[in-house]
Amino acid sequence: MIISGVWIFHGLWSKVLGGIPRHELIVGRILGDEFARPLTVLIGCGEILLGLWVLSGRRALACAAFQTLSLVAMNALEIRFASELLISAPGMVALNLLLLGTVWWLALDKACSRDA
Repeated sequence: MIISGVWIFHGLWSKVLGGIPRHELIVGRILGDEFARPLTVLIGCGEILLGLWVLSGRRALACAAFQTLSLVAMNALEIRFASELLISAPGMVALNLLLLGTVWWLALDKACSRDA
């Protein structure tokens, strides 16, 4: 529930509703300012869908893998192209590693419980 909430919060509040304008600035830096708003909304919608996937509990290992690929890609792009817009790149990476550790712990627990 908490993991899905993280994705839905950042998708809906931070990106779709523009609650954290820095996210749009980061998208603009990476993908171009002229497309920043629509692409930020699109990314936010993707995050909301990912949060709903997490909430569904279906294909937990595939979902964990997708979350891992998504966060690694986003973090790499943000650090490479928009590091000056980040509050703390090391802090972001540390928090996302904690998030992914929890994601994998829950996914593996679900997979093991299903097989038992």
